[in-house]
Amino acid sequence: MKLSILDLALVSPTHGVAATFAASVASAVRAEELGYTRYWFAEHHNMTSIASSAPAVLIAHLAAHTKKIRLGSGGIMLPNHSPLVIAEQFGTLASLHPGRIDLGLGRAPGGDHKVFAALRRDPAAAEHFPQDVLELQRLLGPTSNEMAVKAIPGTGTQVPLYILGSSLFGAQLAARLGLPFAFASHFAPDALEAAMEIYREEFRPSEACPTPYAIAGMNVIAADKQEEAEQLFYEAWRRIARSIGKIESSESVDDGILLRSPAGQHARHMLTYAAVGDGPRIKAQVEQFAKQSRADEIIVATHLIEPSTRIRSYEILAQAMDLSPR
Repeated sequence: MKLSILDLALVSPTHGVAATFAASVASAVRAEELGYTRYWFAEHHNMTSIASSAPAVLIAHLAAHTKKIRLGSGGIMLPNHSPLVIAEQFGTLASLHPGRIDLGLGRAPGGDHKVFAALRRDPAAAEHFPQDVLELQRLLGPTSNEMAVKAIPGTGTQVPLYILGSSLFGAQLAARLGLPFAFASHFAPDALEAAMEIYREEFRPSEACPTPYAIAGMNVIAADKQEEAEQLFYEAWRRIARSIGKIESSESVDDGILLRSPAGQHARHMLTYAAVGDGPRIKAQVEQFAKQSRADEIIVATHLIEPSTRIRSYEILAQAMDLSPR
């Protein structure tokens, strides 16, 4: 079982964004040593608790501090950008770090309608997502004299594309285009099994991906003791609920009321697929999830802000799942 990491780039209210990026570097370096396959960032905007608004920049920064681990986006929200710009950005990354760059693509905005307006984009851009993916494939594919515009750098790099999704749409598109598929079950659990079934049943082989390849997201919080892991999970649940409820960190609110509120219940539902515990319990839960999802690879989201606690979670998971150090 391949294991990878989705870095949520969580911002500590007391330490700030620079500390978040330093923690990402430390986490990626340790993940590489432990044998994780890839390390991804997701594009988010206008969220005070998340600092991954510019994945390509973060990928470049981490690539300069690591040697082997694959780095990429999980994902770039393509409706926010022209395919040419993304081809040039990731073509640059692939030229600097050959064989290490992934390009995961989503059709969500990574923010609300205000973000779309600030980005000078039309909300209807999401409707053109399949066409934009195909254009991006062409821009990153073999060069041709017939191309009026080329991505330089970018053309010929053939950066691997991954379709991301939290519904059946992404599964169908990935299957039709013959691309790997990553399902966001770490926050959207409902359609996981149906999406994976559709992807495998409807998959059309391609040169880039001859057989189906599916990645599933899972929340993992591991600690040396079960009680510690459960407390960390409780804190993560509370933090997500406050974010959904738009409750500032300075505002006092009763935890019981918060977690029973619609925001608290929504946060708990997002965390449906979660492995929480010490090594043996984590191993059993991850293996069960892999069997249920039929995933070829699990990408883990760890809702921990403290760098040492997060890295320790990665270490326990790697040991439990017998990852081979790189």
